[in-house]
Amino acid sequence: MSFLADLPLADGRPRGAVVLVVEPSSKDLGGFSVRRALPSAKRRLVGPFVFFDHMGPARFQAGEGLDVRPHPHIGLATVTYLTEGSILHRDTLGSAQPIRPGDVNWMVAGSGIAHSERSDATERQIERGMEGIQSWVALPRAHEEAAPGFFHHPGATLPHLVDTGVAVTVIAGTAYGETAPVTVFSQTLYVDAVLAAGTALPLPDEHAERAAYVLSGEIEVEGQVFGPRLLLLLRPGDAVTLRARADSRVLLVGGEPLDGPRHLWWNFVSSDLGRIEQAKDDWRSGRFGLVPGDATEFIPLPG
Repeated sequence: MSFLADLPLADGRPRGAVVLVVEPSSKDLGGFSVRRALPSAKRRLVGPFVFFDHMGPARFQAGEGLDVRPHPHIGLATVTYLTEGSILHRDTLGSAQPIRPGDVNWMVAGSGIAHSERSDATERQIERGMEGIQSWVALPRAHEEAAPGFFHHPGATLPHLVDTGVAVTVIAGTAYGETAPVTVFSQTLYVDAVLAAGTALPLPDEHAERAAYVLSGEIEVEGQVFGPRLLLLLRPGDAVTLRARADSRVLLVGGEPLDGPRHLWWNFVSSDLGRIEQAKDDWRSGRFGLVPGDATEFIPLPG
C-alpha cells in the first residue's frame, strides 16, 4: 500500500501555496561554500528552525579538510545531516562521533556547550566530496536551560518510506505517520525526500508552519517551477503537492511556532538578551570548558 495514499493531492488550482521564496545568501569559506536560508531578511524562522545552512557541495583534495574550531552554543539544538562526506564531532561532554550521510547528530546546547567539527585525519588522506545541512532548532522557553546533551542516530534507525519513484526519510519529528527517534522539544517537521522525475509528493498537513528547501533538481508547485537552492515557505493549511520536473531532492522543515520571540547573536539563541550577554562573558572567561581531543584552538568571541 502506498504510504502517500491517504494524503490529498493538491488540485492544481492556483491558490498561492508558496507565499515566500528565500534565495540563500552565499559565503565562500576558502573553497567551501555555505548558503544560508535562515535567518534571512525575508524570513527569520520556520517553526522552531532559526538557522538553516546548506554546506557545499565541496571537493577536498588530499590533505585538505573542514576545520571548525571549538565554539559555544546556548538555548538551541544543533542538527547535522550530511548527503556526502563525513565530519568528526567533538564537544565539552567528551563526545567524539563521526557523522556520515544519512545519520543525524543532534546536540542539545541548553544551558551551554562547546563543540568542534573537523575532517577526520584518515579522511584527509584522500580526495573526497562534502555536502549537507546544518540547522538550529530553538528550544521552548521551558527548556532553554536544559542540561546539554549529544545524541547520534545512525541512518538505519530513522524511518524510511518508499513509494513508486519517491523515497522519504524522517530526520526529526513526525511525518507521513512516522516518528523519528530524535527526542525533540516541540512538534517538528524535518524530512529528506528524493523524487524521481515525473513523481509527486503530497506534503503532510499536521504542522502549523512548513517550508521546502530544494537541494537539487527542479520542482513544480501549483504551476510555479523552482530550481535548486531555494527555500519555499508554504501557506499553512493548504494541501500542497510537490511535482518533480527532474530528479530532485527536497528537505521539508517546520513545525510548531516558537512560544515567543528569540534573540540570535553569533552562536547564541535566547528569549532573554541578558542571557546572551552572560554567555558572551562565559565564553570570554573560559567557563564553557574545553573540548577533549581538540583543546588547543577556539573561535574568539566576535568583536
